[in-house]
Amino acid sequence: MHIPDGFLSVEVAAATYVASGVGVGVALRRLSKLLDERMVPVVGMMTAFIFAAQMLNFPVAAGTSGHFMGGALAVFVLGPAAGLLAMTLVLVLQCLVFADGGVTALGANVFNMSVLGCLVSLLVLLAMPRRARGRRAPFLAAGGVAAFLSIVLASAACSLELALSGTASLRVTLPAMVGVHTFIGLAEAVITMAALSALLAARPDLVSTWSAESPAPEPEAVSRQQRSE
Repeated sequence: MHIPDGFLSVEVAAATYVASGVGVGVALRRLSKLLDERMVPVVGMMTAFIFAAQMLNFPVAAGTSGHFMGGALAVFVLGPAAGLLAMTLVLVLQCLVFADGGVTALGANVFNMSVLGCLVSLLVLLAMPRRARGRRAPFLAAGGVAAFLSIVLASAACSLELALSGTASLRVTLPAMVGVHTFIGLAEAVITMAALSALLAARPDLVSTWSAESPAPEPEAVSRQQRSE
């Protein structure tokens, strides 16, 4: 799904750069009010984890392969703004260091895999019923749904951008891309749910979206309470 150079028209490339710039700008403005010393290393660790996880490919169908994207996981752990920033950093590093996706198409790749993925994850979080907040099963299910949708929407957006650029017919690329990425989305959902489950078991205090109304207690607080009892 990383679009290389030469596949997008100037107009489509410019439009996606603008859209991505707006998304990243909004996230940075939001982060300037939220980011603190405790959150910085968590953002760094999540960025490094996603970067490393994206290097591992797994076979899909018809000789194709896919890899973990991580947008939903970043949003569920870090929150929408920090998650978008982490995903964007990963994509920029992949482009500039490993030539994974072209520089002229970087705006489209950031829009598809970072902005869209984080936006749909935020919408899934907002759609969670109030009574489901802070409950493990609904939270993990929401993470899986967000992960699946982020992959499928990114593949559909990529198909549309290629069609608008005159590179390929939408009738050909859309079913092919969405079909393959449906399987990748299922794998993304499983990996995201497993990672969230492990974090909730070990360090729920690091999962910023775990419960908006009754946040999970930090391990230090639990220890103090047990000692006092």
